[in-house]
Amino acid sequence: MIALKNNLPVVRFDDGSIMNFERGWLLRSLRHAAERAGYEKWWLAEHVTASVVNYLANEFAHAVVTAEDLDHAVRSVLEAIGYGDIAETYRSCPPPVRVSLAEIARAAGTGYELVFFGLLRERLREVLVSSTEQLELCDLQPCVKLLHSARHWKRACSGLRDEIVEFVRREMDATGRSDGFSLQLR
Repeated sequence: MIALKNNLPVVRFDDGSIMNFERGWLLRSLRHAAERAGYEKWWLAEHVTASVVNYLANEFAHAVVTAEDLDHAVRSVLEAIGYGDIAETYRSCPPPVRVSLAEIARAAGTGYELVFFGLLRERLREVLVSSTEQLELCDLQPCVKLLHSARHWKRACSGLRDEIVEFVRREMDATGRSDGFSLQLR
């Protein structure tokens, strides 16, 4: 038996990619649709999100939902509660992209910080020219420890961590994608 995260199906996109269903992704999609329909801070976005999550967790009988079927379900809910104008503008946001800094560090090789920064630049530019609106850079601490060949955090690790953060900021600034783009670094 396969246990789904939070008893929610995975979402399959037209290109064949799959992601775990994420509440925040649906909420962001609803808020964007509401803004396009003229609602600056739509107070029902949280409630509609909760309703859809409840439906998927408790009543949806499949392990996979297509993005198209999910969009249709959300539009149906919006129309049922009297917000057809938001339903007309609703479309799922592109899924968030997660990049493991530790994987990039492993690809660069132990102690090869210059190679790491080159690989990180390439990966960031790939993501930043795509249609995604959210990037999550994860495994920062394990990445730094790998690059320093350190089993435990050292003082020198803090300097490299700060250098990586500053590097990511400079790359973001260089692309001009700061408006409407969400970046998490952890």
